[in-house]
Amino acid sequence: MSGYHEPVEEMQQQDRDFSRALNSMKEEIEAVDWYHQRVATTTDPSLKAVLEHNRNEEIEHACMLLEWLRRNMEPWDEQLRTYLFTQLPITEIEGGETGDAQEAAPGAASTTSGVLNIGSLRK
Repeated sequence: MSGYHEPVEEMQQQDRDFSRALNSMKEEIEAVDWYHQRVATTTDPSLKAVLEHNRNEEIEHACMLLEWLRRNMEPWDEQLRTYLFTQLPITEIEGGETGDAQEAAPGAASTTSGVLNIGSLRK
């Protein structure tokens, strides 16, 4: 596998696996883009349906890789739990006013800790 920026012999097997997953993720995302462009421009309805199917399969593959990274590379888990499936503006999640990055809506249950997400009591 090419594309290493550091000597491969100095890398652990786990680090090479991370690189494999990340490179595969890039390839899947690129394939989503290619298929989406084709879906957007084709005028043939039956071809559009096939291309949409193919694009959605690539999205599935990218999501599977993302989940593998979440399970195996700790910072992914932390960041995904912070940013995904919230209702807050994306750029306001980090360092929000309440200090509670998980706060999605008043009274909403937290998806990460198993406790109610009632926000900070500090004002």
